[in-house]
Amino acid sequence: MAKTKKEVSENLKEMNKDELKAKFVSLQENLRVLKFKTEGSKSKNVKEHASLRKQVARVLTEINKK
Repeated sequence: MAKTKKEVSENLKEMNKDELKAKFVSLQENLRVLKFKTEGSKSKNVKEHASLRKQVARVLTEINKK
């Protein structure tokens, strides 16, 4: 079962700043890999790019709050 937006944001609030930075780096890497992977071919999951960008924004928001 997929996590809801509320569950994800609560999990982010429980993390400390170092954990959030590590998650941010991994999300950025996933986003970079996805960009290069879709450059040559069609992606099967067209919403993946948008969802990764939203996750990055949520992590950055939590980092800036702390």
